[in-house]
Order: sequence, then C-alpha cells, then structure tokens
Amino acid sequence: MRSTPEIEDLLRRNAPQVLGALVRRYGHFDAAEDAVQEALLAAAGQWPSAGVPGNPRGWLIKVASRRLTDALRSDQARRQREERAAALTPRGACTAPPPGERAPREDDTLSLLFLCCHPDLSPPAQIALTLRAVGGLTTAEIARAYLVPEATMAQRVSRAKQKVRGVRFGRPDRWEQRLPSVLQTLYLIFNEGYTATSGAALQRRDLAGEAVRLTRTVHRLLPGDCEVAGLLALMLLTDARRDARSGPHGELIPLDEQDRGRWDRSAIEEGVALVTRALSRGRPGPFQLRAAIAAVHDEASAPEETDWAEILGLYDVLVGLVPGPVERLNRAVAVAMVHGPHAGLTEVGALAHELKGHRLDAVRGHLLERAGEPAAARAAYESAAAQTLSLPEQRYLRARAARLSDQCRGTSTVASLRPDPHDRP
Repeated sequence: MRSTPEIEDLLRRNAPQVLGALVRRYGHFDAAEDAVQEALLAAAGQWPSAGVPGNPRGWLIKVASRRLTDALRSDQARRQREERAAALTPRGACTAPPPGERAPREDDTLSLLFLCCHPDLSPPAQIALTLRAVGGLTTAEIARAYLVPEATMAQRVSRAKQKVRGVRFGRPDRWEQRLPSVLQTLYLIFNEGYTATSGAALQRRDLAGEAVRLTRTVHRLLPGDCEVAGLLALMLLTDARRDARSGPHGELIPLDEQDRGRWDRSAIEEGVALVTRALSRGRPGPFQLRAAIAAVHDEASAPEETDWAEILGLYDVLVGLVPGPVERLNRAVAVAMVHGPHAGLTEVGALAHELKGHRLDAVRGHLLERAGEPAAARAAYESAAAQTLSLPEQRYLRARAARLSDQCRGTSTVASLRPDPHDRP
C-alpha cells in the first residue's frame, strides 16, 4: 500500500489532467474546479486505507463528474436547474463517464495552463490561478506563499475564474504566441520561491519546487521546444544552490561565499545537459541564455575560476533580445568583473532613471566597495536595506553597511561579503 505522501503526490500530478477533462467535457471552469477539489478530498480520505485504484485518474474523473452533476441538481429552482444543466452538460445524458473511459489526453494540462495564463488576466491573477488549478495548491497555501490574507487571495482567484468563464478550452489559436506567457508565469513563481520579495524567510522552497514540477510537465508535453528546456534548465541550475544560500540562522550567504560542496551536483548536471542540447538546435532564446549564464557559474569550482568574459558575452546577446533594466543591471556586474568597477558603475548610472528598488542600490554599493569608496558604498547599502521587504536581505545589507562604517573609522578589516546579483535567475 502506498504511503500518504506518495498518494498526495499522485493526486497533485493527476489534478490538472482531471480538471482539464471536466472542463473539456462540461465547460464552466469554476464549477468543474470545485468538483475536482471534492474528488481529491474523497481520494485522500479513502485511498490510504482502501488502496489506490488501478486507474486513479479515471476514478477521480468519475467521482468529480458525479459531484458536478449532483451540484447541478441541487440548491436551485427547477427552471434554473434545467437551464444550467443544459448549459453545462455535453450532448448526451448528464451522467458520469463509465469507469473504463479513456484517460484524458495529457495535453489537457497544457490547455489548462493556457487558460490560467489568458491575456485578459493580470500577472498576479495568472500566477494565483495557475497555482490553484494546475499546481493543486489550496487558496490558503497560495496566500501564505505570497504573504497576503487568505480572503484577498480568494478574491483574486475568484475574479480570475470569472474572467475565464466561457473561454474555449483547448490550445488557443496561434498557441505558440501564448506560450511565452505561460513560461513567464512559471518563471515568476520560481523567482518568488527562490528569493522571496518579503517576509522573514529568504526562500520559499515549496513554491520554487512547484514551479520546477510544473515546468517539467510542460517540458514533457513540449520536449522539442528549446525555450521550455531553457527555463527548466535555468530553474535547476539556480535551485541547485539553495542549500548553500542560507546560514544556520537563515542569514543570506552571497554567491562568492557559498560552500560549493553543498550545491546539488545532479541538478547541475541535468541543467547543463538540458541547456547544452537546447543551444545546439539553433538561435537561443532568453531563457536558454539565462540558463547558460547560470551554468557558467555552477561549473566554476571556485569564485575566482568563474569565466566572467563568457558571462559578459552571453549577457551581450541576452540584452540584445531583452533590453530590460534588470538584464542590463546584471550585465553591469559582469562588465565590472571584466573591465573594472568604474566601468560597471557607469553602466549602473545609466539605469538610475529606469530601475527603482533595492537591487540597483545593492549593486551600486557592491561596485563602490570594489572601487575603494567605502563611504559611498555604505550609503548605497543603507538605501538598499531601507527599500527591501525581505528581512534576510535587510539584515545582510545593514551588516554590510556596518562593516564599511567600521572600515571608515579604521577599526576593522572589510570582509569579502557582497550582494549576489547572480545568485538568482
């Protein structure tokens, strides 16, 4: 008999495909999603003692379909019931699919991702709906991950469901043009899990792990897409460092100070293999380039062995494709490592009118410190600390500023701690 964690993993993997089957058959995303949640709860209660059925996905579809049709027959006046049943029922009788019905096509998961990432939804709504419908997370779990009240997240999910009501289920026309939105949503979920934007924890590992799992699913469905492979590689290569990023008390450990023996070598090997294959197939996209940069960092056995010239060359190509301020800020660090801190500061100065927030000041502080300007570096670190909502980052930046204060007074030697703009995707 399978253990409860194994059953939970099985349910989570099957949930989006079961939901996809119901939405394809009945329409009305909201009602179908509620029915699937009830079926998952029933399975979680029965399977540990009764055993997992031979066709778990078919079992879930059968139970969820019955719950959905039961819901249509209750709590409504006869006329309302008949109207809604007619709208939700496929041609034929309103009955559950027979036990032996073929399992839904696996690309229902991809169709569901396209639905959750509909262009009419804002990025926060896309993220919330993806985690709820495809990831199988409860509204409470999503709210905790993003540090918002559960009621706020419930409203966000509800509004998102309302907006996609009536949208045709399936791969949209010109679906290749919509795939970047799906990948960007998964990328944002991973970023929030790997480096939390606020709160007491530096990382939210469950959220990062969920992003990796969902991206693996997309890669399995679209194995020939190089950008999907690039995104999965980027996540693996970045997440491989997670155990070395925090100290025993949750303190931030920058990239150059990490114990590389604690990096996950199997994840690095998988990520390198993925991005190598993807890059060999033609012109690289942004996620492939980011993954290649992460690979250069991960393959260096020590900080001083990092090939910064190669990283700068990769950033030059990336900025040509995605000339955003974040990409250019990261490139500025590579410029500094190749051509000196003053060259990097010139690049950072050009971004001051475009990029606001703690990362710009943190990088400026790092480069000023390397340039031998401790007073200016201290001010930049203090400014960065005042702007971030992440408590580990605040503590690190303030400690960095305090050490520079000591140096200015000549009472201590500056440690080699520095921000880690490259220890994130």
